[in-house]
Formats: sequence, C-alpha cells, structure tokens
Amino acid sequence: MQILVAAFLAILFLQSGIDKIVDRRGNLEWLKGHFATSPLAGTVPALLSAITILEVAAGVLSALGCLLLLVMRDSTLAFCGAVISATAIIALFFGQRVAKDYAGAAVLVPYFLLTLVAIYLLAQG
Repeated sequence: MQILVAAFLAILFLQSGIDKIVDRRGNLEWLKGHFATSPLAGTVPALLSAITILEVAAGVLSALGCLLLLVMRDSTLAFCGAVISATAIIALFFGQRVAKDYAGAAVLVPYFLLTLVAIYLLAQG
C-alpha cells in the first residue's frame, strides 16, 4: 500500500508541476482570468511559482520515496512527499475557495483524503 500511494502522488504532482513549467504562459493566463475578481488577482505570478515549486517537490519526493520503499523499505522520503502533497492540495483548495470556484474546490477533497491516508500509511514506517 505504501508503494501505491507514493506512486500515485508522484504521478499526480510530477505531471501537474511539469505542466506548469512547460506551459507556464498558458497556466498564467488562465489563472489571471480565474482570479481576476478575487483578492489574489495581483499575486497570481508569485502564487503560480509557489504552487509549481510545491507540486514538483511533492512529486520528486514521492517518486524517490517510492524507489526507496522498493529498494530499502524506507518510507521517510515518501512520507515527506505526502506531507508536501497535502500542503500543495491545501494551497490549491484555498485558491479555489477564494476564487469562489466551489466546484473546483470540491474536486480536490478526494485527493486530500487520499493524501491523508498516504501520510497515515507512510508514518507506519
């Protein structure tokens, strides 16, 4: 189970983070429109950079943690990846709520619950 949750989080956040790097301009334009009427409107470029860093860190730590689980049965790195994953999802959830995109915020709840399960499983060592 530990390997599965680490692999899931690695795929989720590496894809999302890499997409934000590869298509930064497209993501930035979409997010500027999404947050145009919110209190976060002036901070979108900085927030995009912050969430990109969180997502890439979560993905890399989860991927490396998955490998360490396979090779050494050590869950420490995967646990750190899961904690950063939870932090990233909370940041995304906050942004969706502030933008009053309640449906978008609701979509994040299952991911957050899975991440909490991952933290629990990976804390078992």
